[in-house]
Amino acid sequence: MSSTQHPSPKQPRDVVIVSAVRTPLCRAHKGALAKIPPSTLLSTALKGCFAKIPSPNISPKDIQDICIGNVLCPADAVVARMAQLSAGIPYTTPISTNNRQCSSGLQAVAHIANAIRSGQIDIGIGGGFESMSSHPMQKQPMPNVDWDVMKSCKDAMDCLIPMGVTSENVSKKFGLTRKSLDEFASKSHEKAALARDRGLFEDEIIAVGDICHDDGIRPGTTAEKLAKLKPVFDKNGSTTAGNSSQLTDGAAAVLLMTRQEAERRGLPILGVWRSYVVKGVPPSIMGIGPAVAIPAACEMAGLKGLDDVDVFEINEAFASQASWCIDELGIPVEKVNPNGGAIALGHPLGCTGTRQIATLLHEMNRRGKRFGVVSMCIGTGAGAAAVLEVEPRQSML
Repeated sequence: MSSTQHPSPKQPRDVVIVSAVRTPLCRAHKGALAKIPPSTLLSTALKGCFAKIPSPNISPKDIQDICIGNVLCPADAVVARMAQLSAGIPYTTPISTNNRQCSSGLQAVAHIANAIRSGQIDIGIGGGFESMSSHPMQKQPMPNVDWDVMKSCKDAMDCLIPMGVTSENVSKKFGLTRKSLDEFASKSHEKAALARDRGLFEDEIIAVGDICHDDGIRPGTTAEKLAKLKPVFDKNGSTTAGNSSQLTDGAAAVLLMTRQEAERRGLPILGVWRSYVVKGVPPSIMGIGPAVAIPAACEMAGLKGLDDVDVFEINEAFASQASWCIDELGIPVEKVNPNGGAIALGHPLGCTGTRQIATLLHEMNRRGKRFGVVSMCIGTGAGAAAVLEVEPRQSML
């Protein structure tokens, strides 16, 4: 019998998601959001959480805590607080920010989920934002550390390896070919272009002014066209601008609460938060993180194996690491990023994990699928993964 015939037991304090939204994702420096302040991106996503719920039974004053992921913005805590207040969420609601590199948006949701599960709060918002136009990666300062001590520790020094070089390390270590990476990248654009044309992103996107579409997707991208690009990090390497994630601006937010709160308020449940795991890996090959984190998250969620998972949202930081993780875990490619991934949509660092949740849950609800996984690698060496469940429609309010 299929897993959908054996629903998980429902508990009053199950952590459920009732809204999951994102702004359009637009190319840094060149895209439609390049001149939009980070605060506007985040406030738009926060307001969007409520705009997408057709119910008067939830309002900004009901939110008891907020956690927001961000990586590059130097004053992220102040930006987030100002964005919250300008979005109409009152000062009585506290807010915090976190930086767990590329998993920051997912970690923010996990912080809120854990607060709900422990009984600290009943309702909260997890989210993330990044303006890579306003705060470019290449302008980030070097860490303030004791270099004499650090130079004696290889793993510590490996934390400074540029992400693109770690991609080349994965390619070399596991014998990945340039052709396979370009084919993977072209598929990301193909799937994303089809999803956009079919309007599949409309349920998750909140417009920023009159900007309502992702602008990094390149219809007509082929492996043959990508093969013409030169490697960026090693002249004899395989990682190019075309088979790496795009630098992107965007924000996303997820509204969580206990099941009993959702039922009391008559709110439809998009999904149930089942597990979250972070696992460390060598910094020099940080991209392998999802291959370690995904099995652990599935085990924590009580799944019998990866076959129980219907849809995977695995961040495409680089085609090298994403494709290797998929192959290493034996995941059927048709289950992964069915609407494209970061190579086509972009990777606004602090936003990505939350964005993936929005994309995953709306896709699973459309298709009537049950279990989904969100995962990504993490700079300096780790992988994160979460398992979410979509309940049969007849059991939803």
